[in-house]
Amino acid sequence: MVKDVKTENRRSPLWLLILSMAVLTSCENDLEKVKLYGKAKELPVETGTNIKILYSDSARVQVEVNAPVLDRYDQENPYVEMPKGLRAFFYNDRMEVKSRLTADYGIRYERQQRMEARKNVVVVNEKGEQLNTEHLVWDEKQEKLLSDEFVKITTKDEIIFGNGFEANQDFSKYRIFKIKGTISINNPRNASHP
Repeated sequence: MVKDVKTENRRSPLWLLILSMAVLTSCENDLEKVKLYGKAKELPVETGTNIKILYSDSARVQVEVNAPVLDRYDQENPYVEMPKGLRAFFYNDRMEVKSRLTADYGIRYERQQRMEARKNVVVVNEKGEQLNTEHLVWDEKQEKLLSDEFVKITTKDEIIFGNGFEANQDFSKYRIFKIKGTISINNPRNASHP
């Protein structure tokens, strides 16, 4: 019987070592999972549906933004995201719509007072002129619309293609940079292609 006790004592450290390794291995896997979960996208602090945001100056509404879904993230650089798209209306002093903007995605950086519209961005002014692009920035402080990507502007007389664009926020005055071509709508023979 003493012999069995000695055998048990010799095996105990071996079992203890195997058990310790199993526990440490399982903890290591759990730590890896925790690291992966920590890298996941931060969750919004607020979420709303069918949101309407009004931007005003001196008690006059200048811009109205509507979004089916709006998520607000509160971090070092807070922002709101409109993952299901947006519609924006730019008003004059008489509350008449001067232009409207639609996009499939939007994000607004609160501190910079800058909103970006992406994917199928369309801006139409009161004259019926239309801008199409995949990325547009609305600089709220400067009251400008900007893009450094491909743009297409359709007027009643022509279609203009270019890379880069700048306009006032109601899209009544604009400049196209790096014009790639123009198509005359009234007379296709007059089209020019630089």
